[in-house]
Amino acid sequence: MTIEVRNINKSFGDTPVLRDVSATVESGSLTALLGPSGGGKSTLLRVIAGLEQPDSGTVRISGVDATRVAPQRRNVGFVFQHYAAFKHMTVFNNVAFGLQVRKRGKDEIRRRVTELLELVHLEQMANRYPAQLSGGQRQRMALARALAVEPEVLLLDEPFGALDAQVRKELRAWLRRLHDEVHVTTVFVTHDQEEAIEIADSIVVLANGVVEQAGSPHDIYDNPANPFVMRFLGPVTEIDGQLYRPHDIDLSIEPRAGSTPARVTRVVRLGFEVRVEMQIGEQEAWAQVTRGLAGRLDLRPGSTIHIMPSHDSRLRVETETLPSATA
Repeated sequence: MTIEVRNINKSFGDTPVLRDVSATVESGSLTALLGPSGGGKSTLLRVIAGLEQPDSGTVRISGVDATRVAPQRRNVGFVFQHYAAFKHMTVFNNVAFGLQVRKRGKDEIRRRVTELLELVHLEQMANRYPAQLSGGQRQRMALARALAVEPEVLLLDEPFGALDAQVRKELRAWLRRLHDEVHVTTVFVTHDQEEAIEIADSIVVLANGVVEQAGSPHDIYDNPANPFVMRFLGPVTEIDGQLYRPHDIDLSIEPRAGSTPARVTRVVRLGFEVRVEMQIGEQEAWAQVTRGLAGRLDLRPGSTIHIMPSHDSRLRVETETLPSATA
């Protein structure tokens, strides 16, 4: 169930939110719309769902022009950040609601809901009410409800945004496993780079209503299209006007051909990793090394080290004016 978005423009009043946006979501893939707040991610998701109409451009789902098709006729499941659960209904009835609206038989509803509750590991919670569930359990219930009507496309708007960090980690791993079982074409909105990289097959980076880059997590991380993408998709440090990943900086006690001297200003131990903050002339930079290497080099504030980027030059991105973090 491929989704093709072509030349979408959308403004609210005089404020442009999407500017000539084009992207393709491959059938059966798990695709992340990633970017800063106000970048247009949720608006694009709502345009795909039919909850917003674009000012211009087209949305094609499985080769069919769905741009002006009503949301209920697109066979799309939508999960909001805040669950939108029916508080007066049990978990079972929340999941069954879409099937009841479609007037499915009682036996079919019971079978389908039971299967889904087992799939999302809530079969023991069927008779509870949403208020009796944890945040993670309510989100799994919302996903089961969206899947109940067997949508061709599943759209998730920051599905884990309201949850604490540990529950987010658990649920994103669970979502990846769930997707591998049901193979529904899925698009989810997130501003969490680690979340997108960990579970998505492909990423569309949006900022200021423009697609900055689209591709696999590996390609975007290692071959960013511009400084904004490089900065947004992971930590960076700047040396001599170039951006590098901090873990791609080699440190040594002795000078080497092409190395640059630096003075260590701070050493921060973060579990297995160590952040080494440095001064290079008037410029501040930092590198990320293992605790073992930090110990062997005896890194401490005031000591002099010699640094050299360790990776292929194609991973360097020349600095330039970057897009604003918000639109």
